[in-house]
Amino acid sequence: MTTPRDLLIVSMDVPSERPVEQGDLSLALAGAELADLLAAGAAGLDGDRVVPLPRRDTGDRLLDQAAASFDDRPPYESVADWLWRRGEGLAGAYIDALDAEGQLTGRRHRWMPARGDRKAPADTPARRAAAERWSSHDPVIAGLAAAVGIETEPGAPLTAPDDDALVTVLATVNDAVTELEAVRQRRRIESAAFDNIWRAP
Repeated sequence: MTTPRDLLIVSMDVPSERPVEQGDLSLALAGAELADLLAAGAAGLDGDRVVPLPRRDTGDRLLDQAAASFDDRPPYESVADWLWRRGEGLAGAYIDALDAEGQLTGRRHRWMPARGDRKAPADTPARRAAAERWSSHDPVIAGLAAAVGIETEPGAPLTAPDDDALVTVLATVNDAVTELEAVRQRRRIESAAFDNIWRAP
């Protein structure tokens, strides 16, 4: 299994104080893809720019799509710009992929798109592997999960990866999720103000 797939399973299995927003998860899944592609040698970082390296198949369709989406012309794309572009609708794509592979069962999860029934992870080796990675406090999974509001148990360590490129990815995911929440807050305020105008005598 890949980091994005593990992250999706963790997001469905581990309780959180607030529902996971699908937009936040999509950004985190894009960050998980980038982390895997960096580890696979399919990309590198030059500062905050994603530099594609000679293509190699990862064996995962969605990861291969992610690698194919890199801007291959200098000055290349920033990590933040790539996350926003790649992340659009990505949670739904991963849900559909796991569903098609028989990794999900039952009805769709509470934050999943309305189409279809509610789903949850099936009891599969993939789910057990994701749970083991989570319980081992893997810094990439833990950092991405924290970005979307899923915290490790109290007292559990949250350590940074020992790779500067991965630290950059995690920090950029956090910044993007924070920015997205600010956009949601602004829209809620504007909507409330608009409603108050119409309700005013």
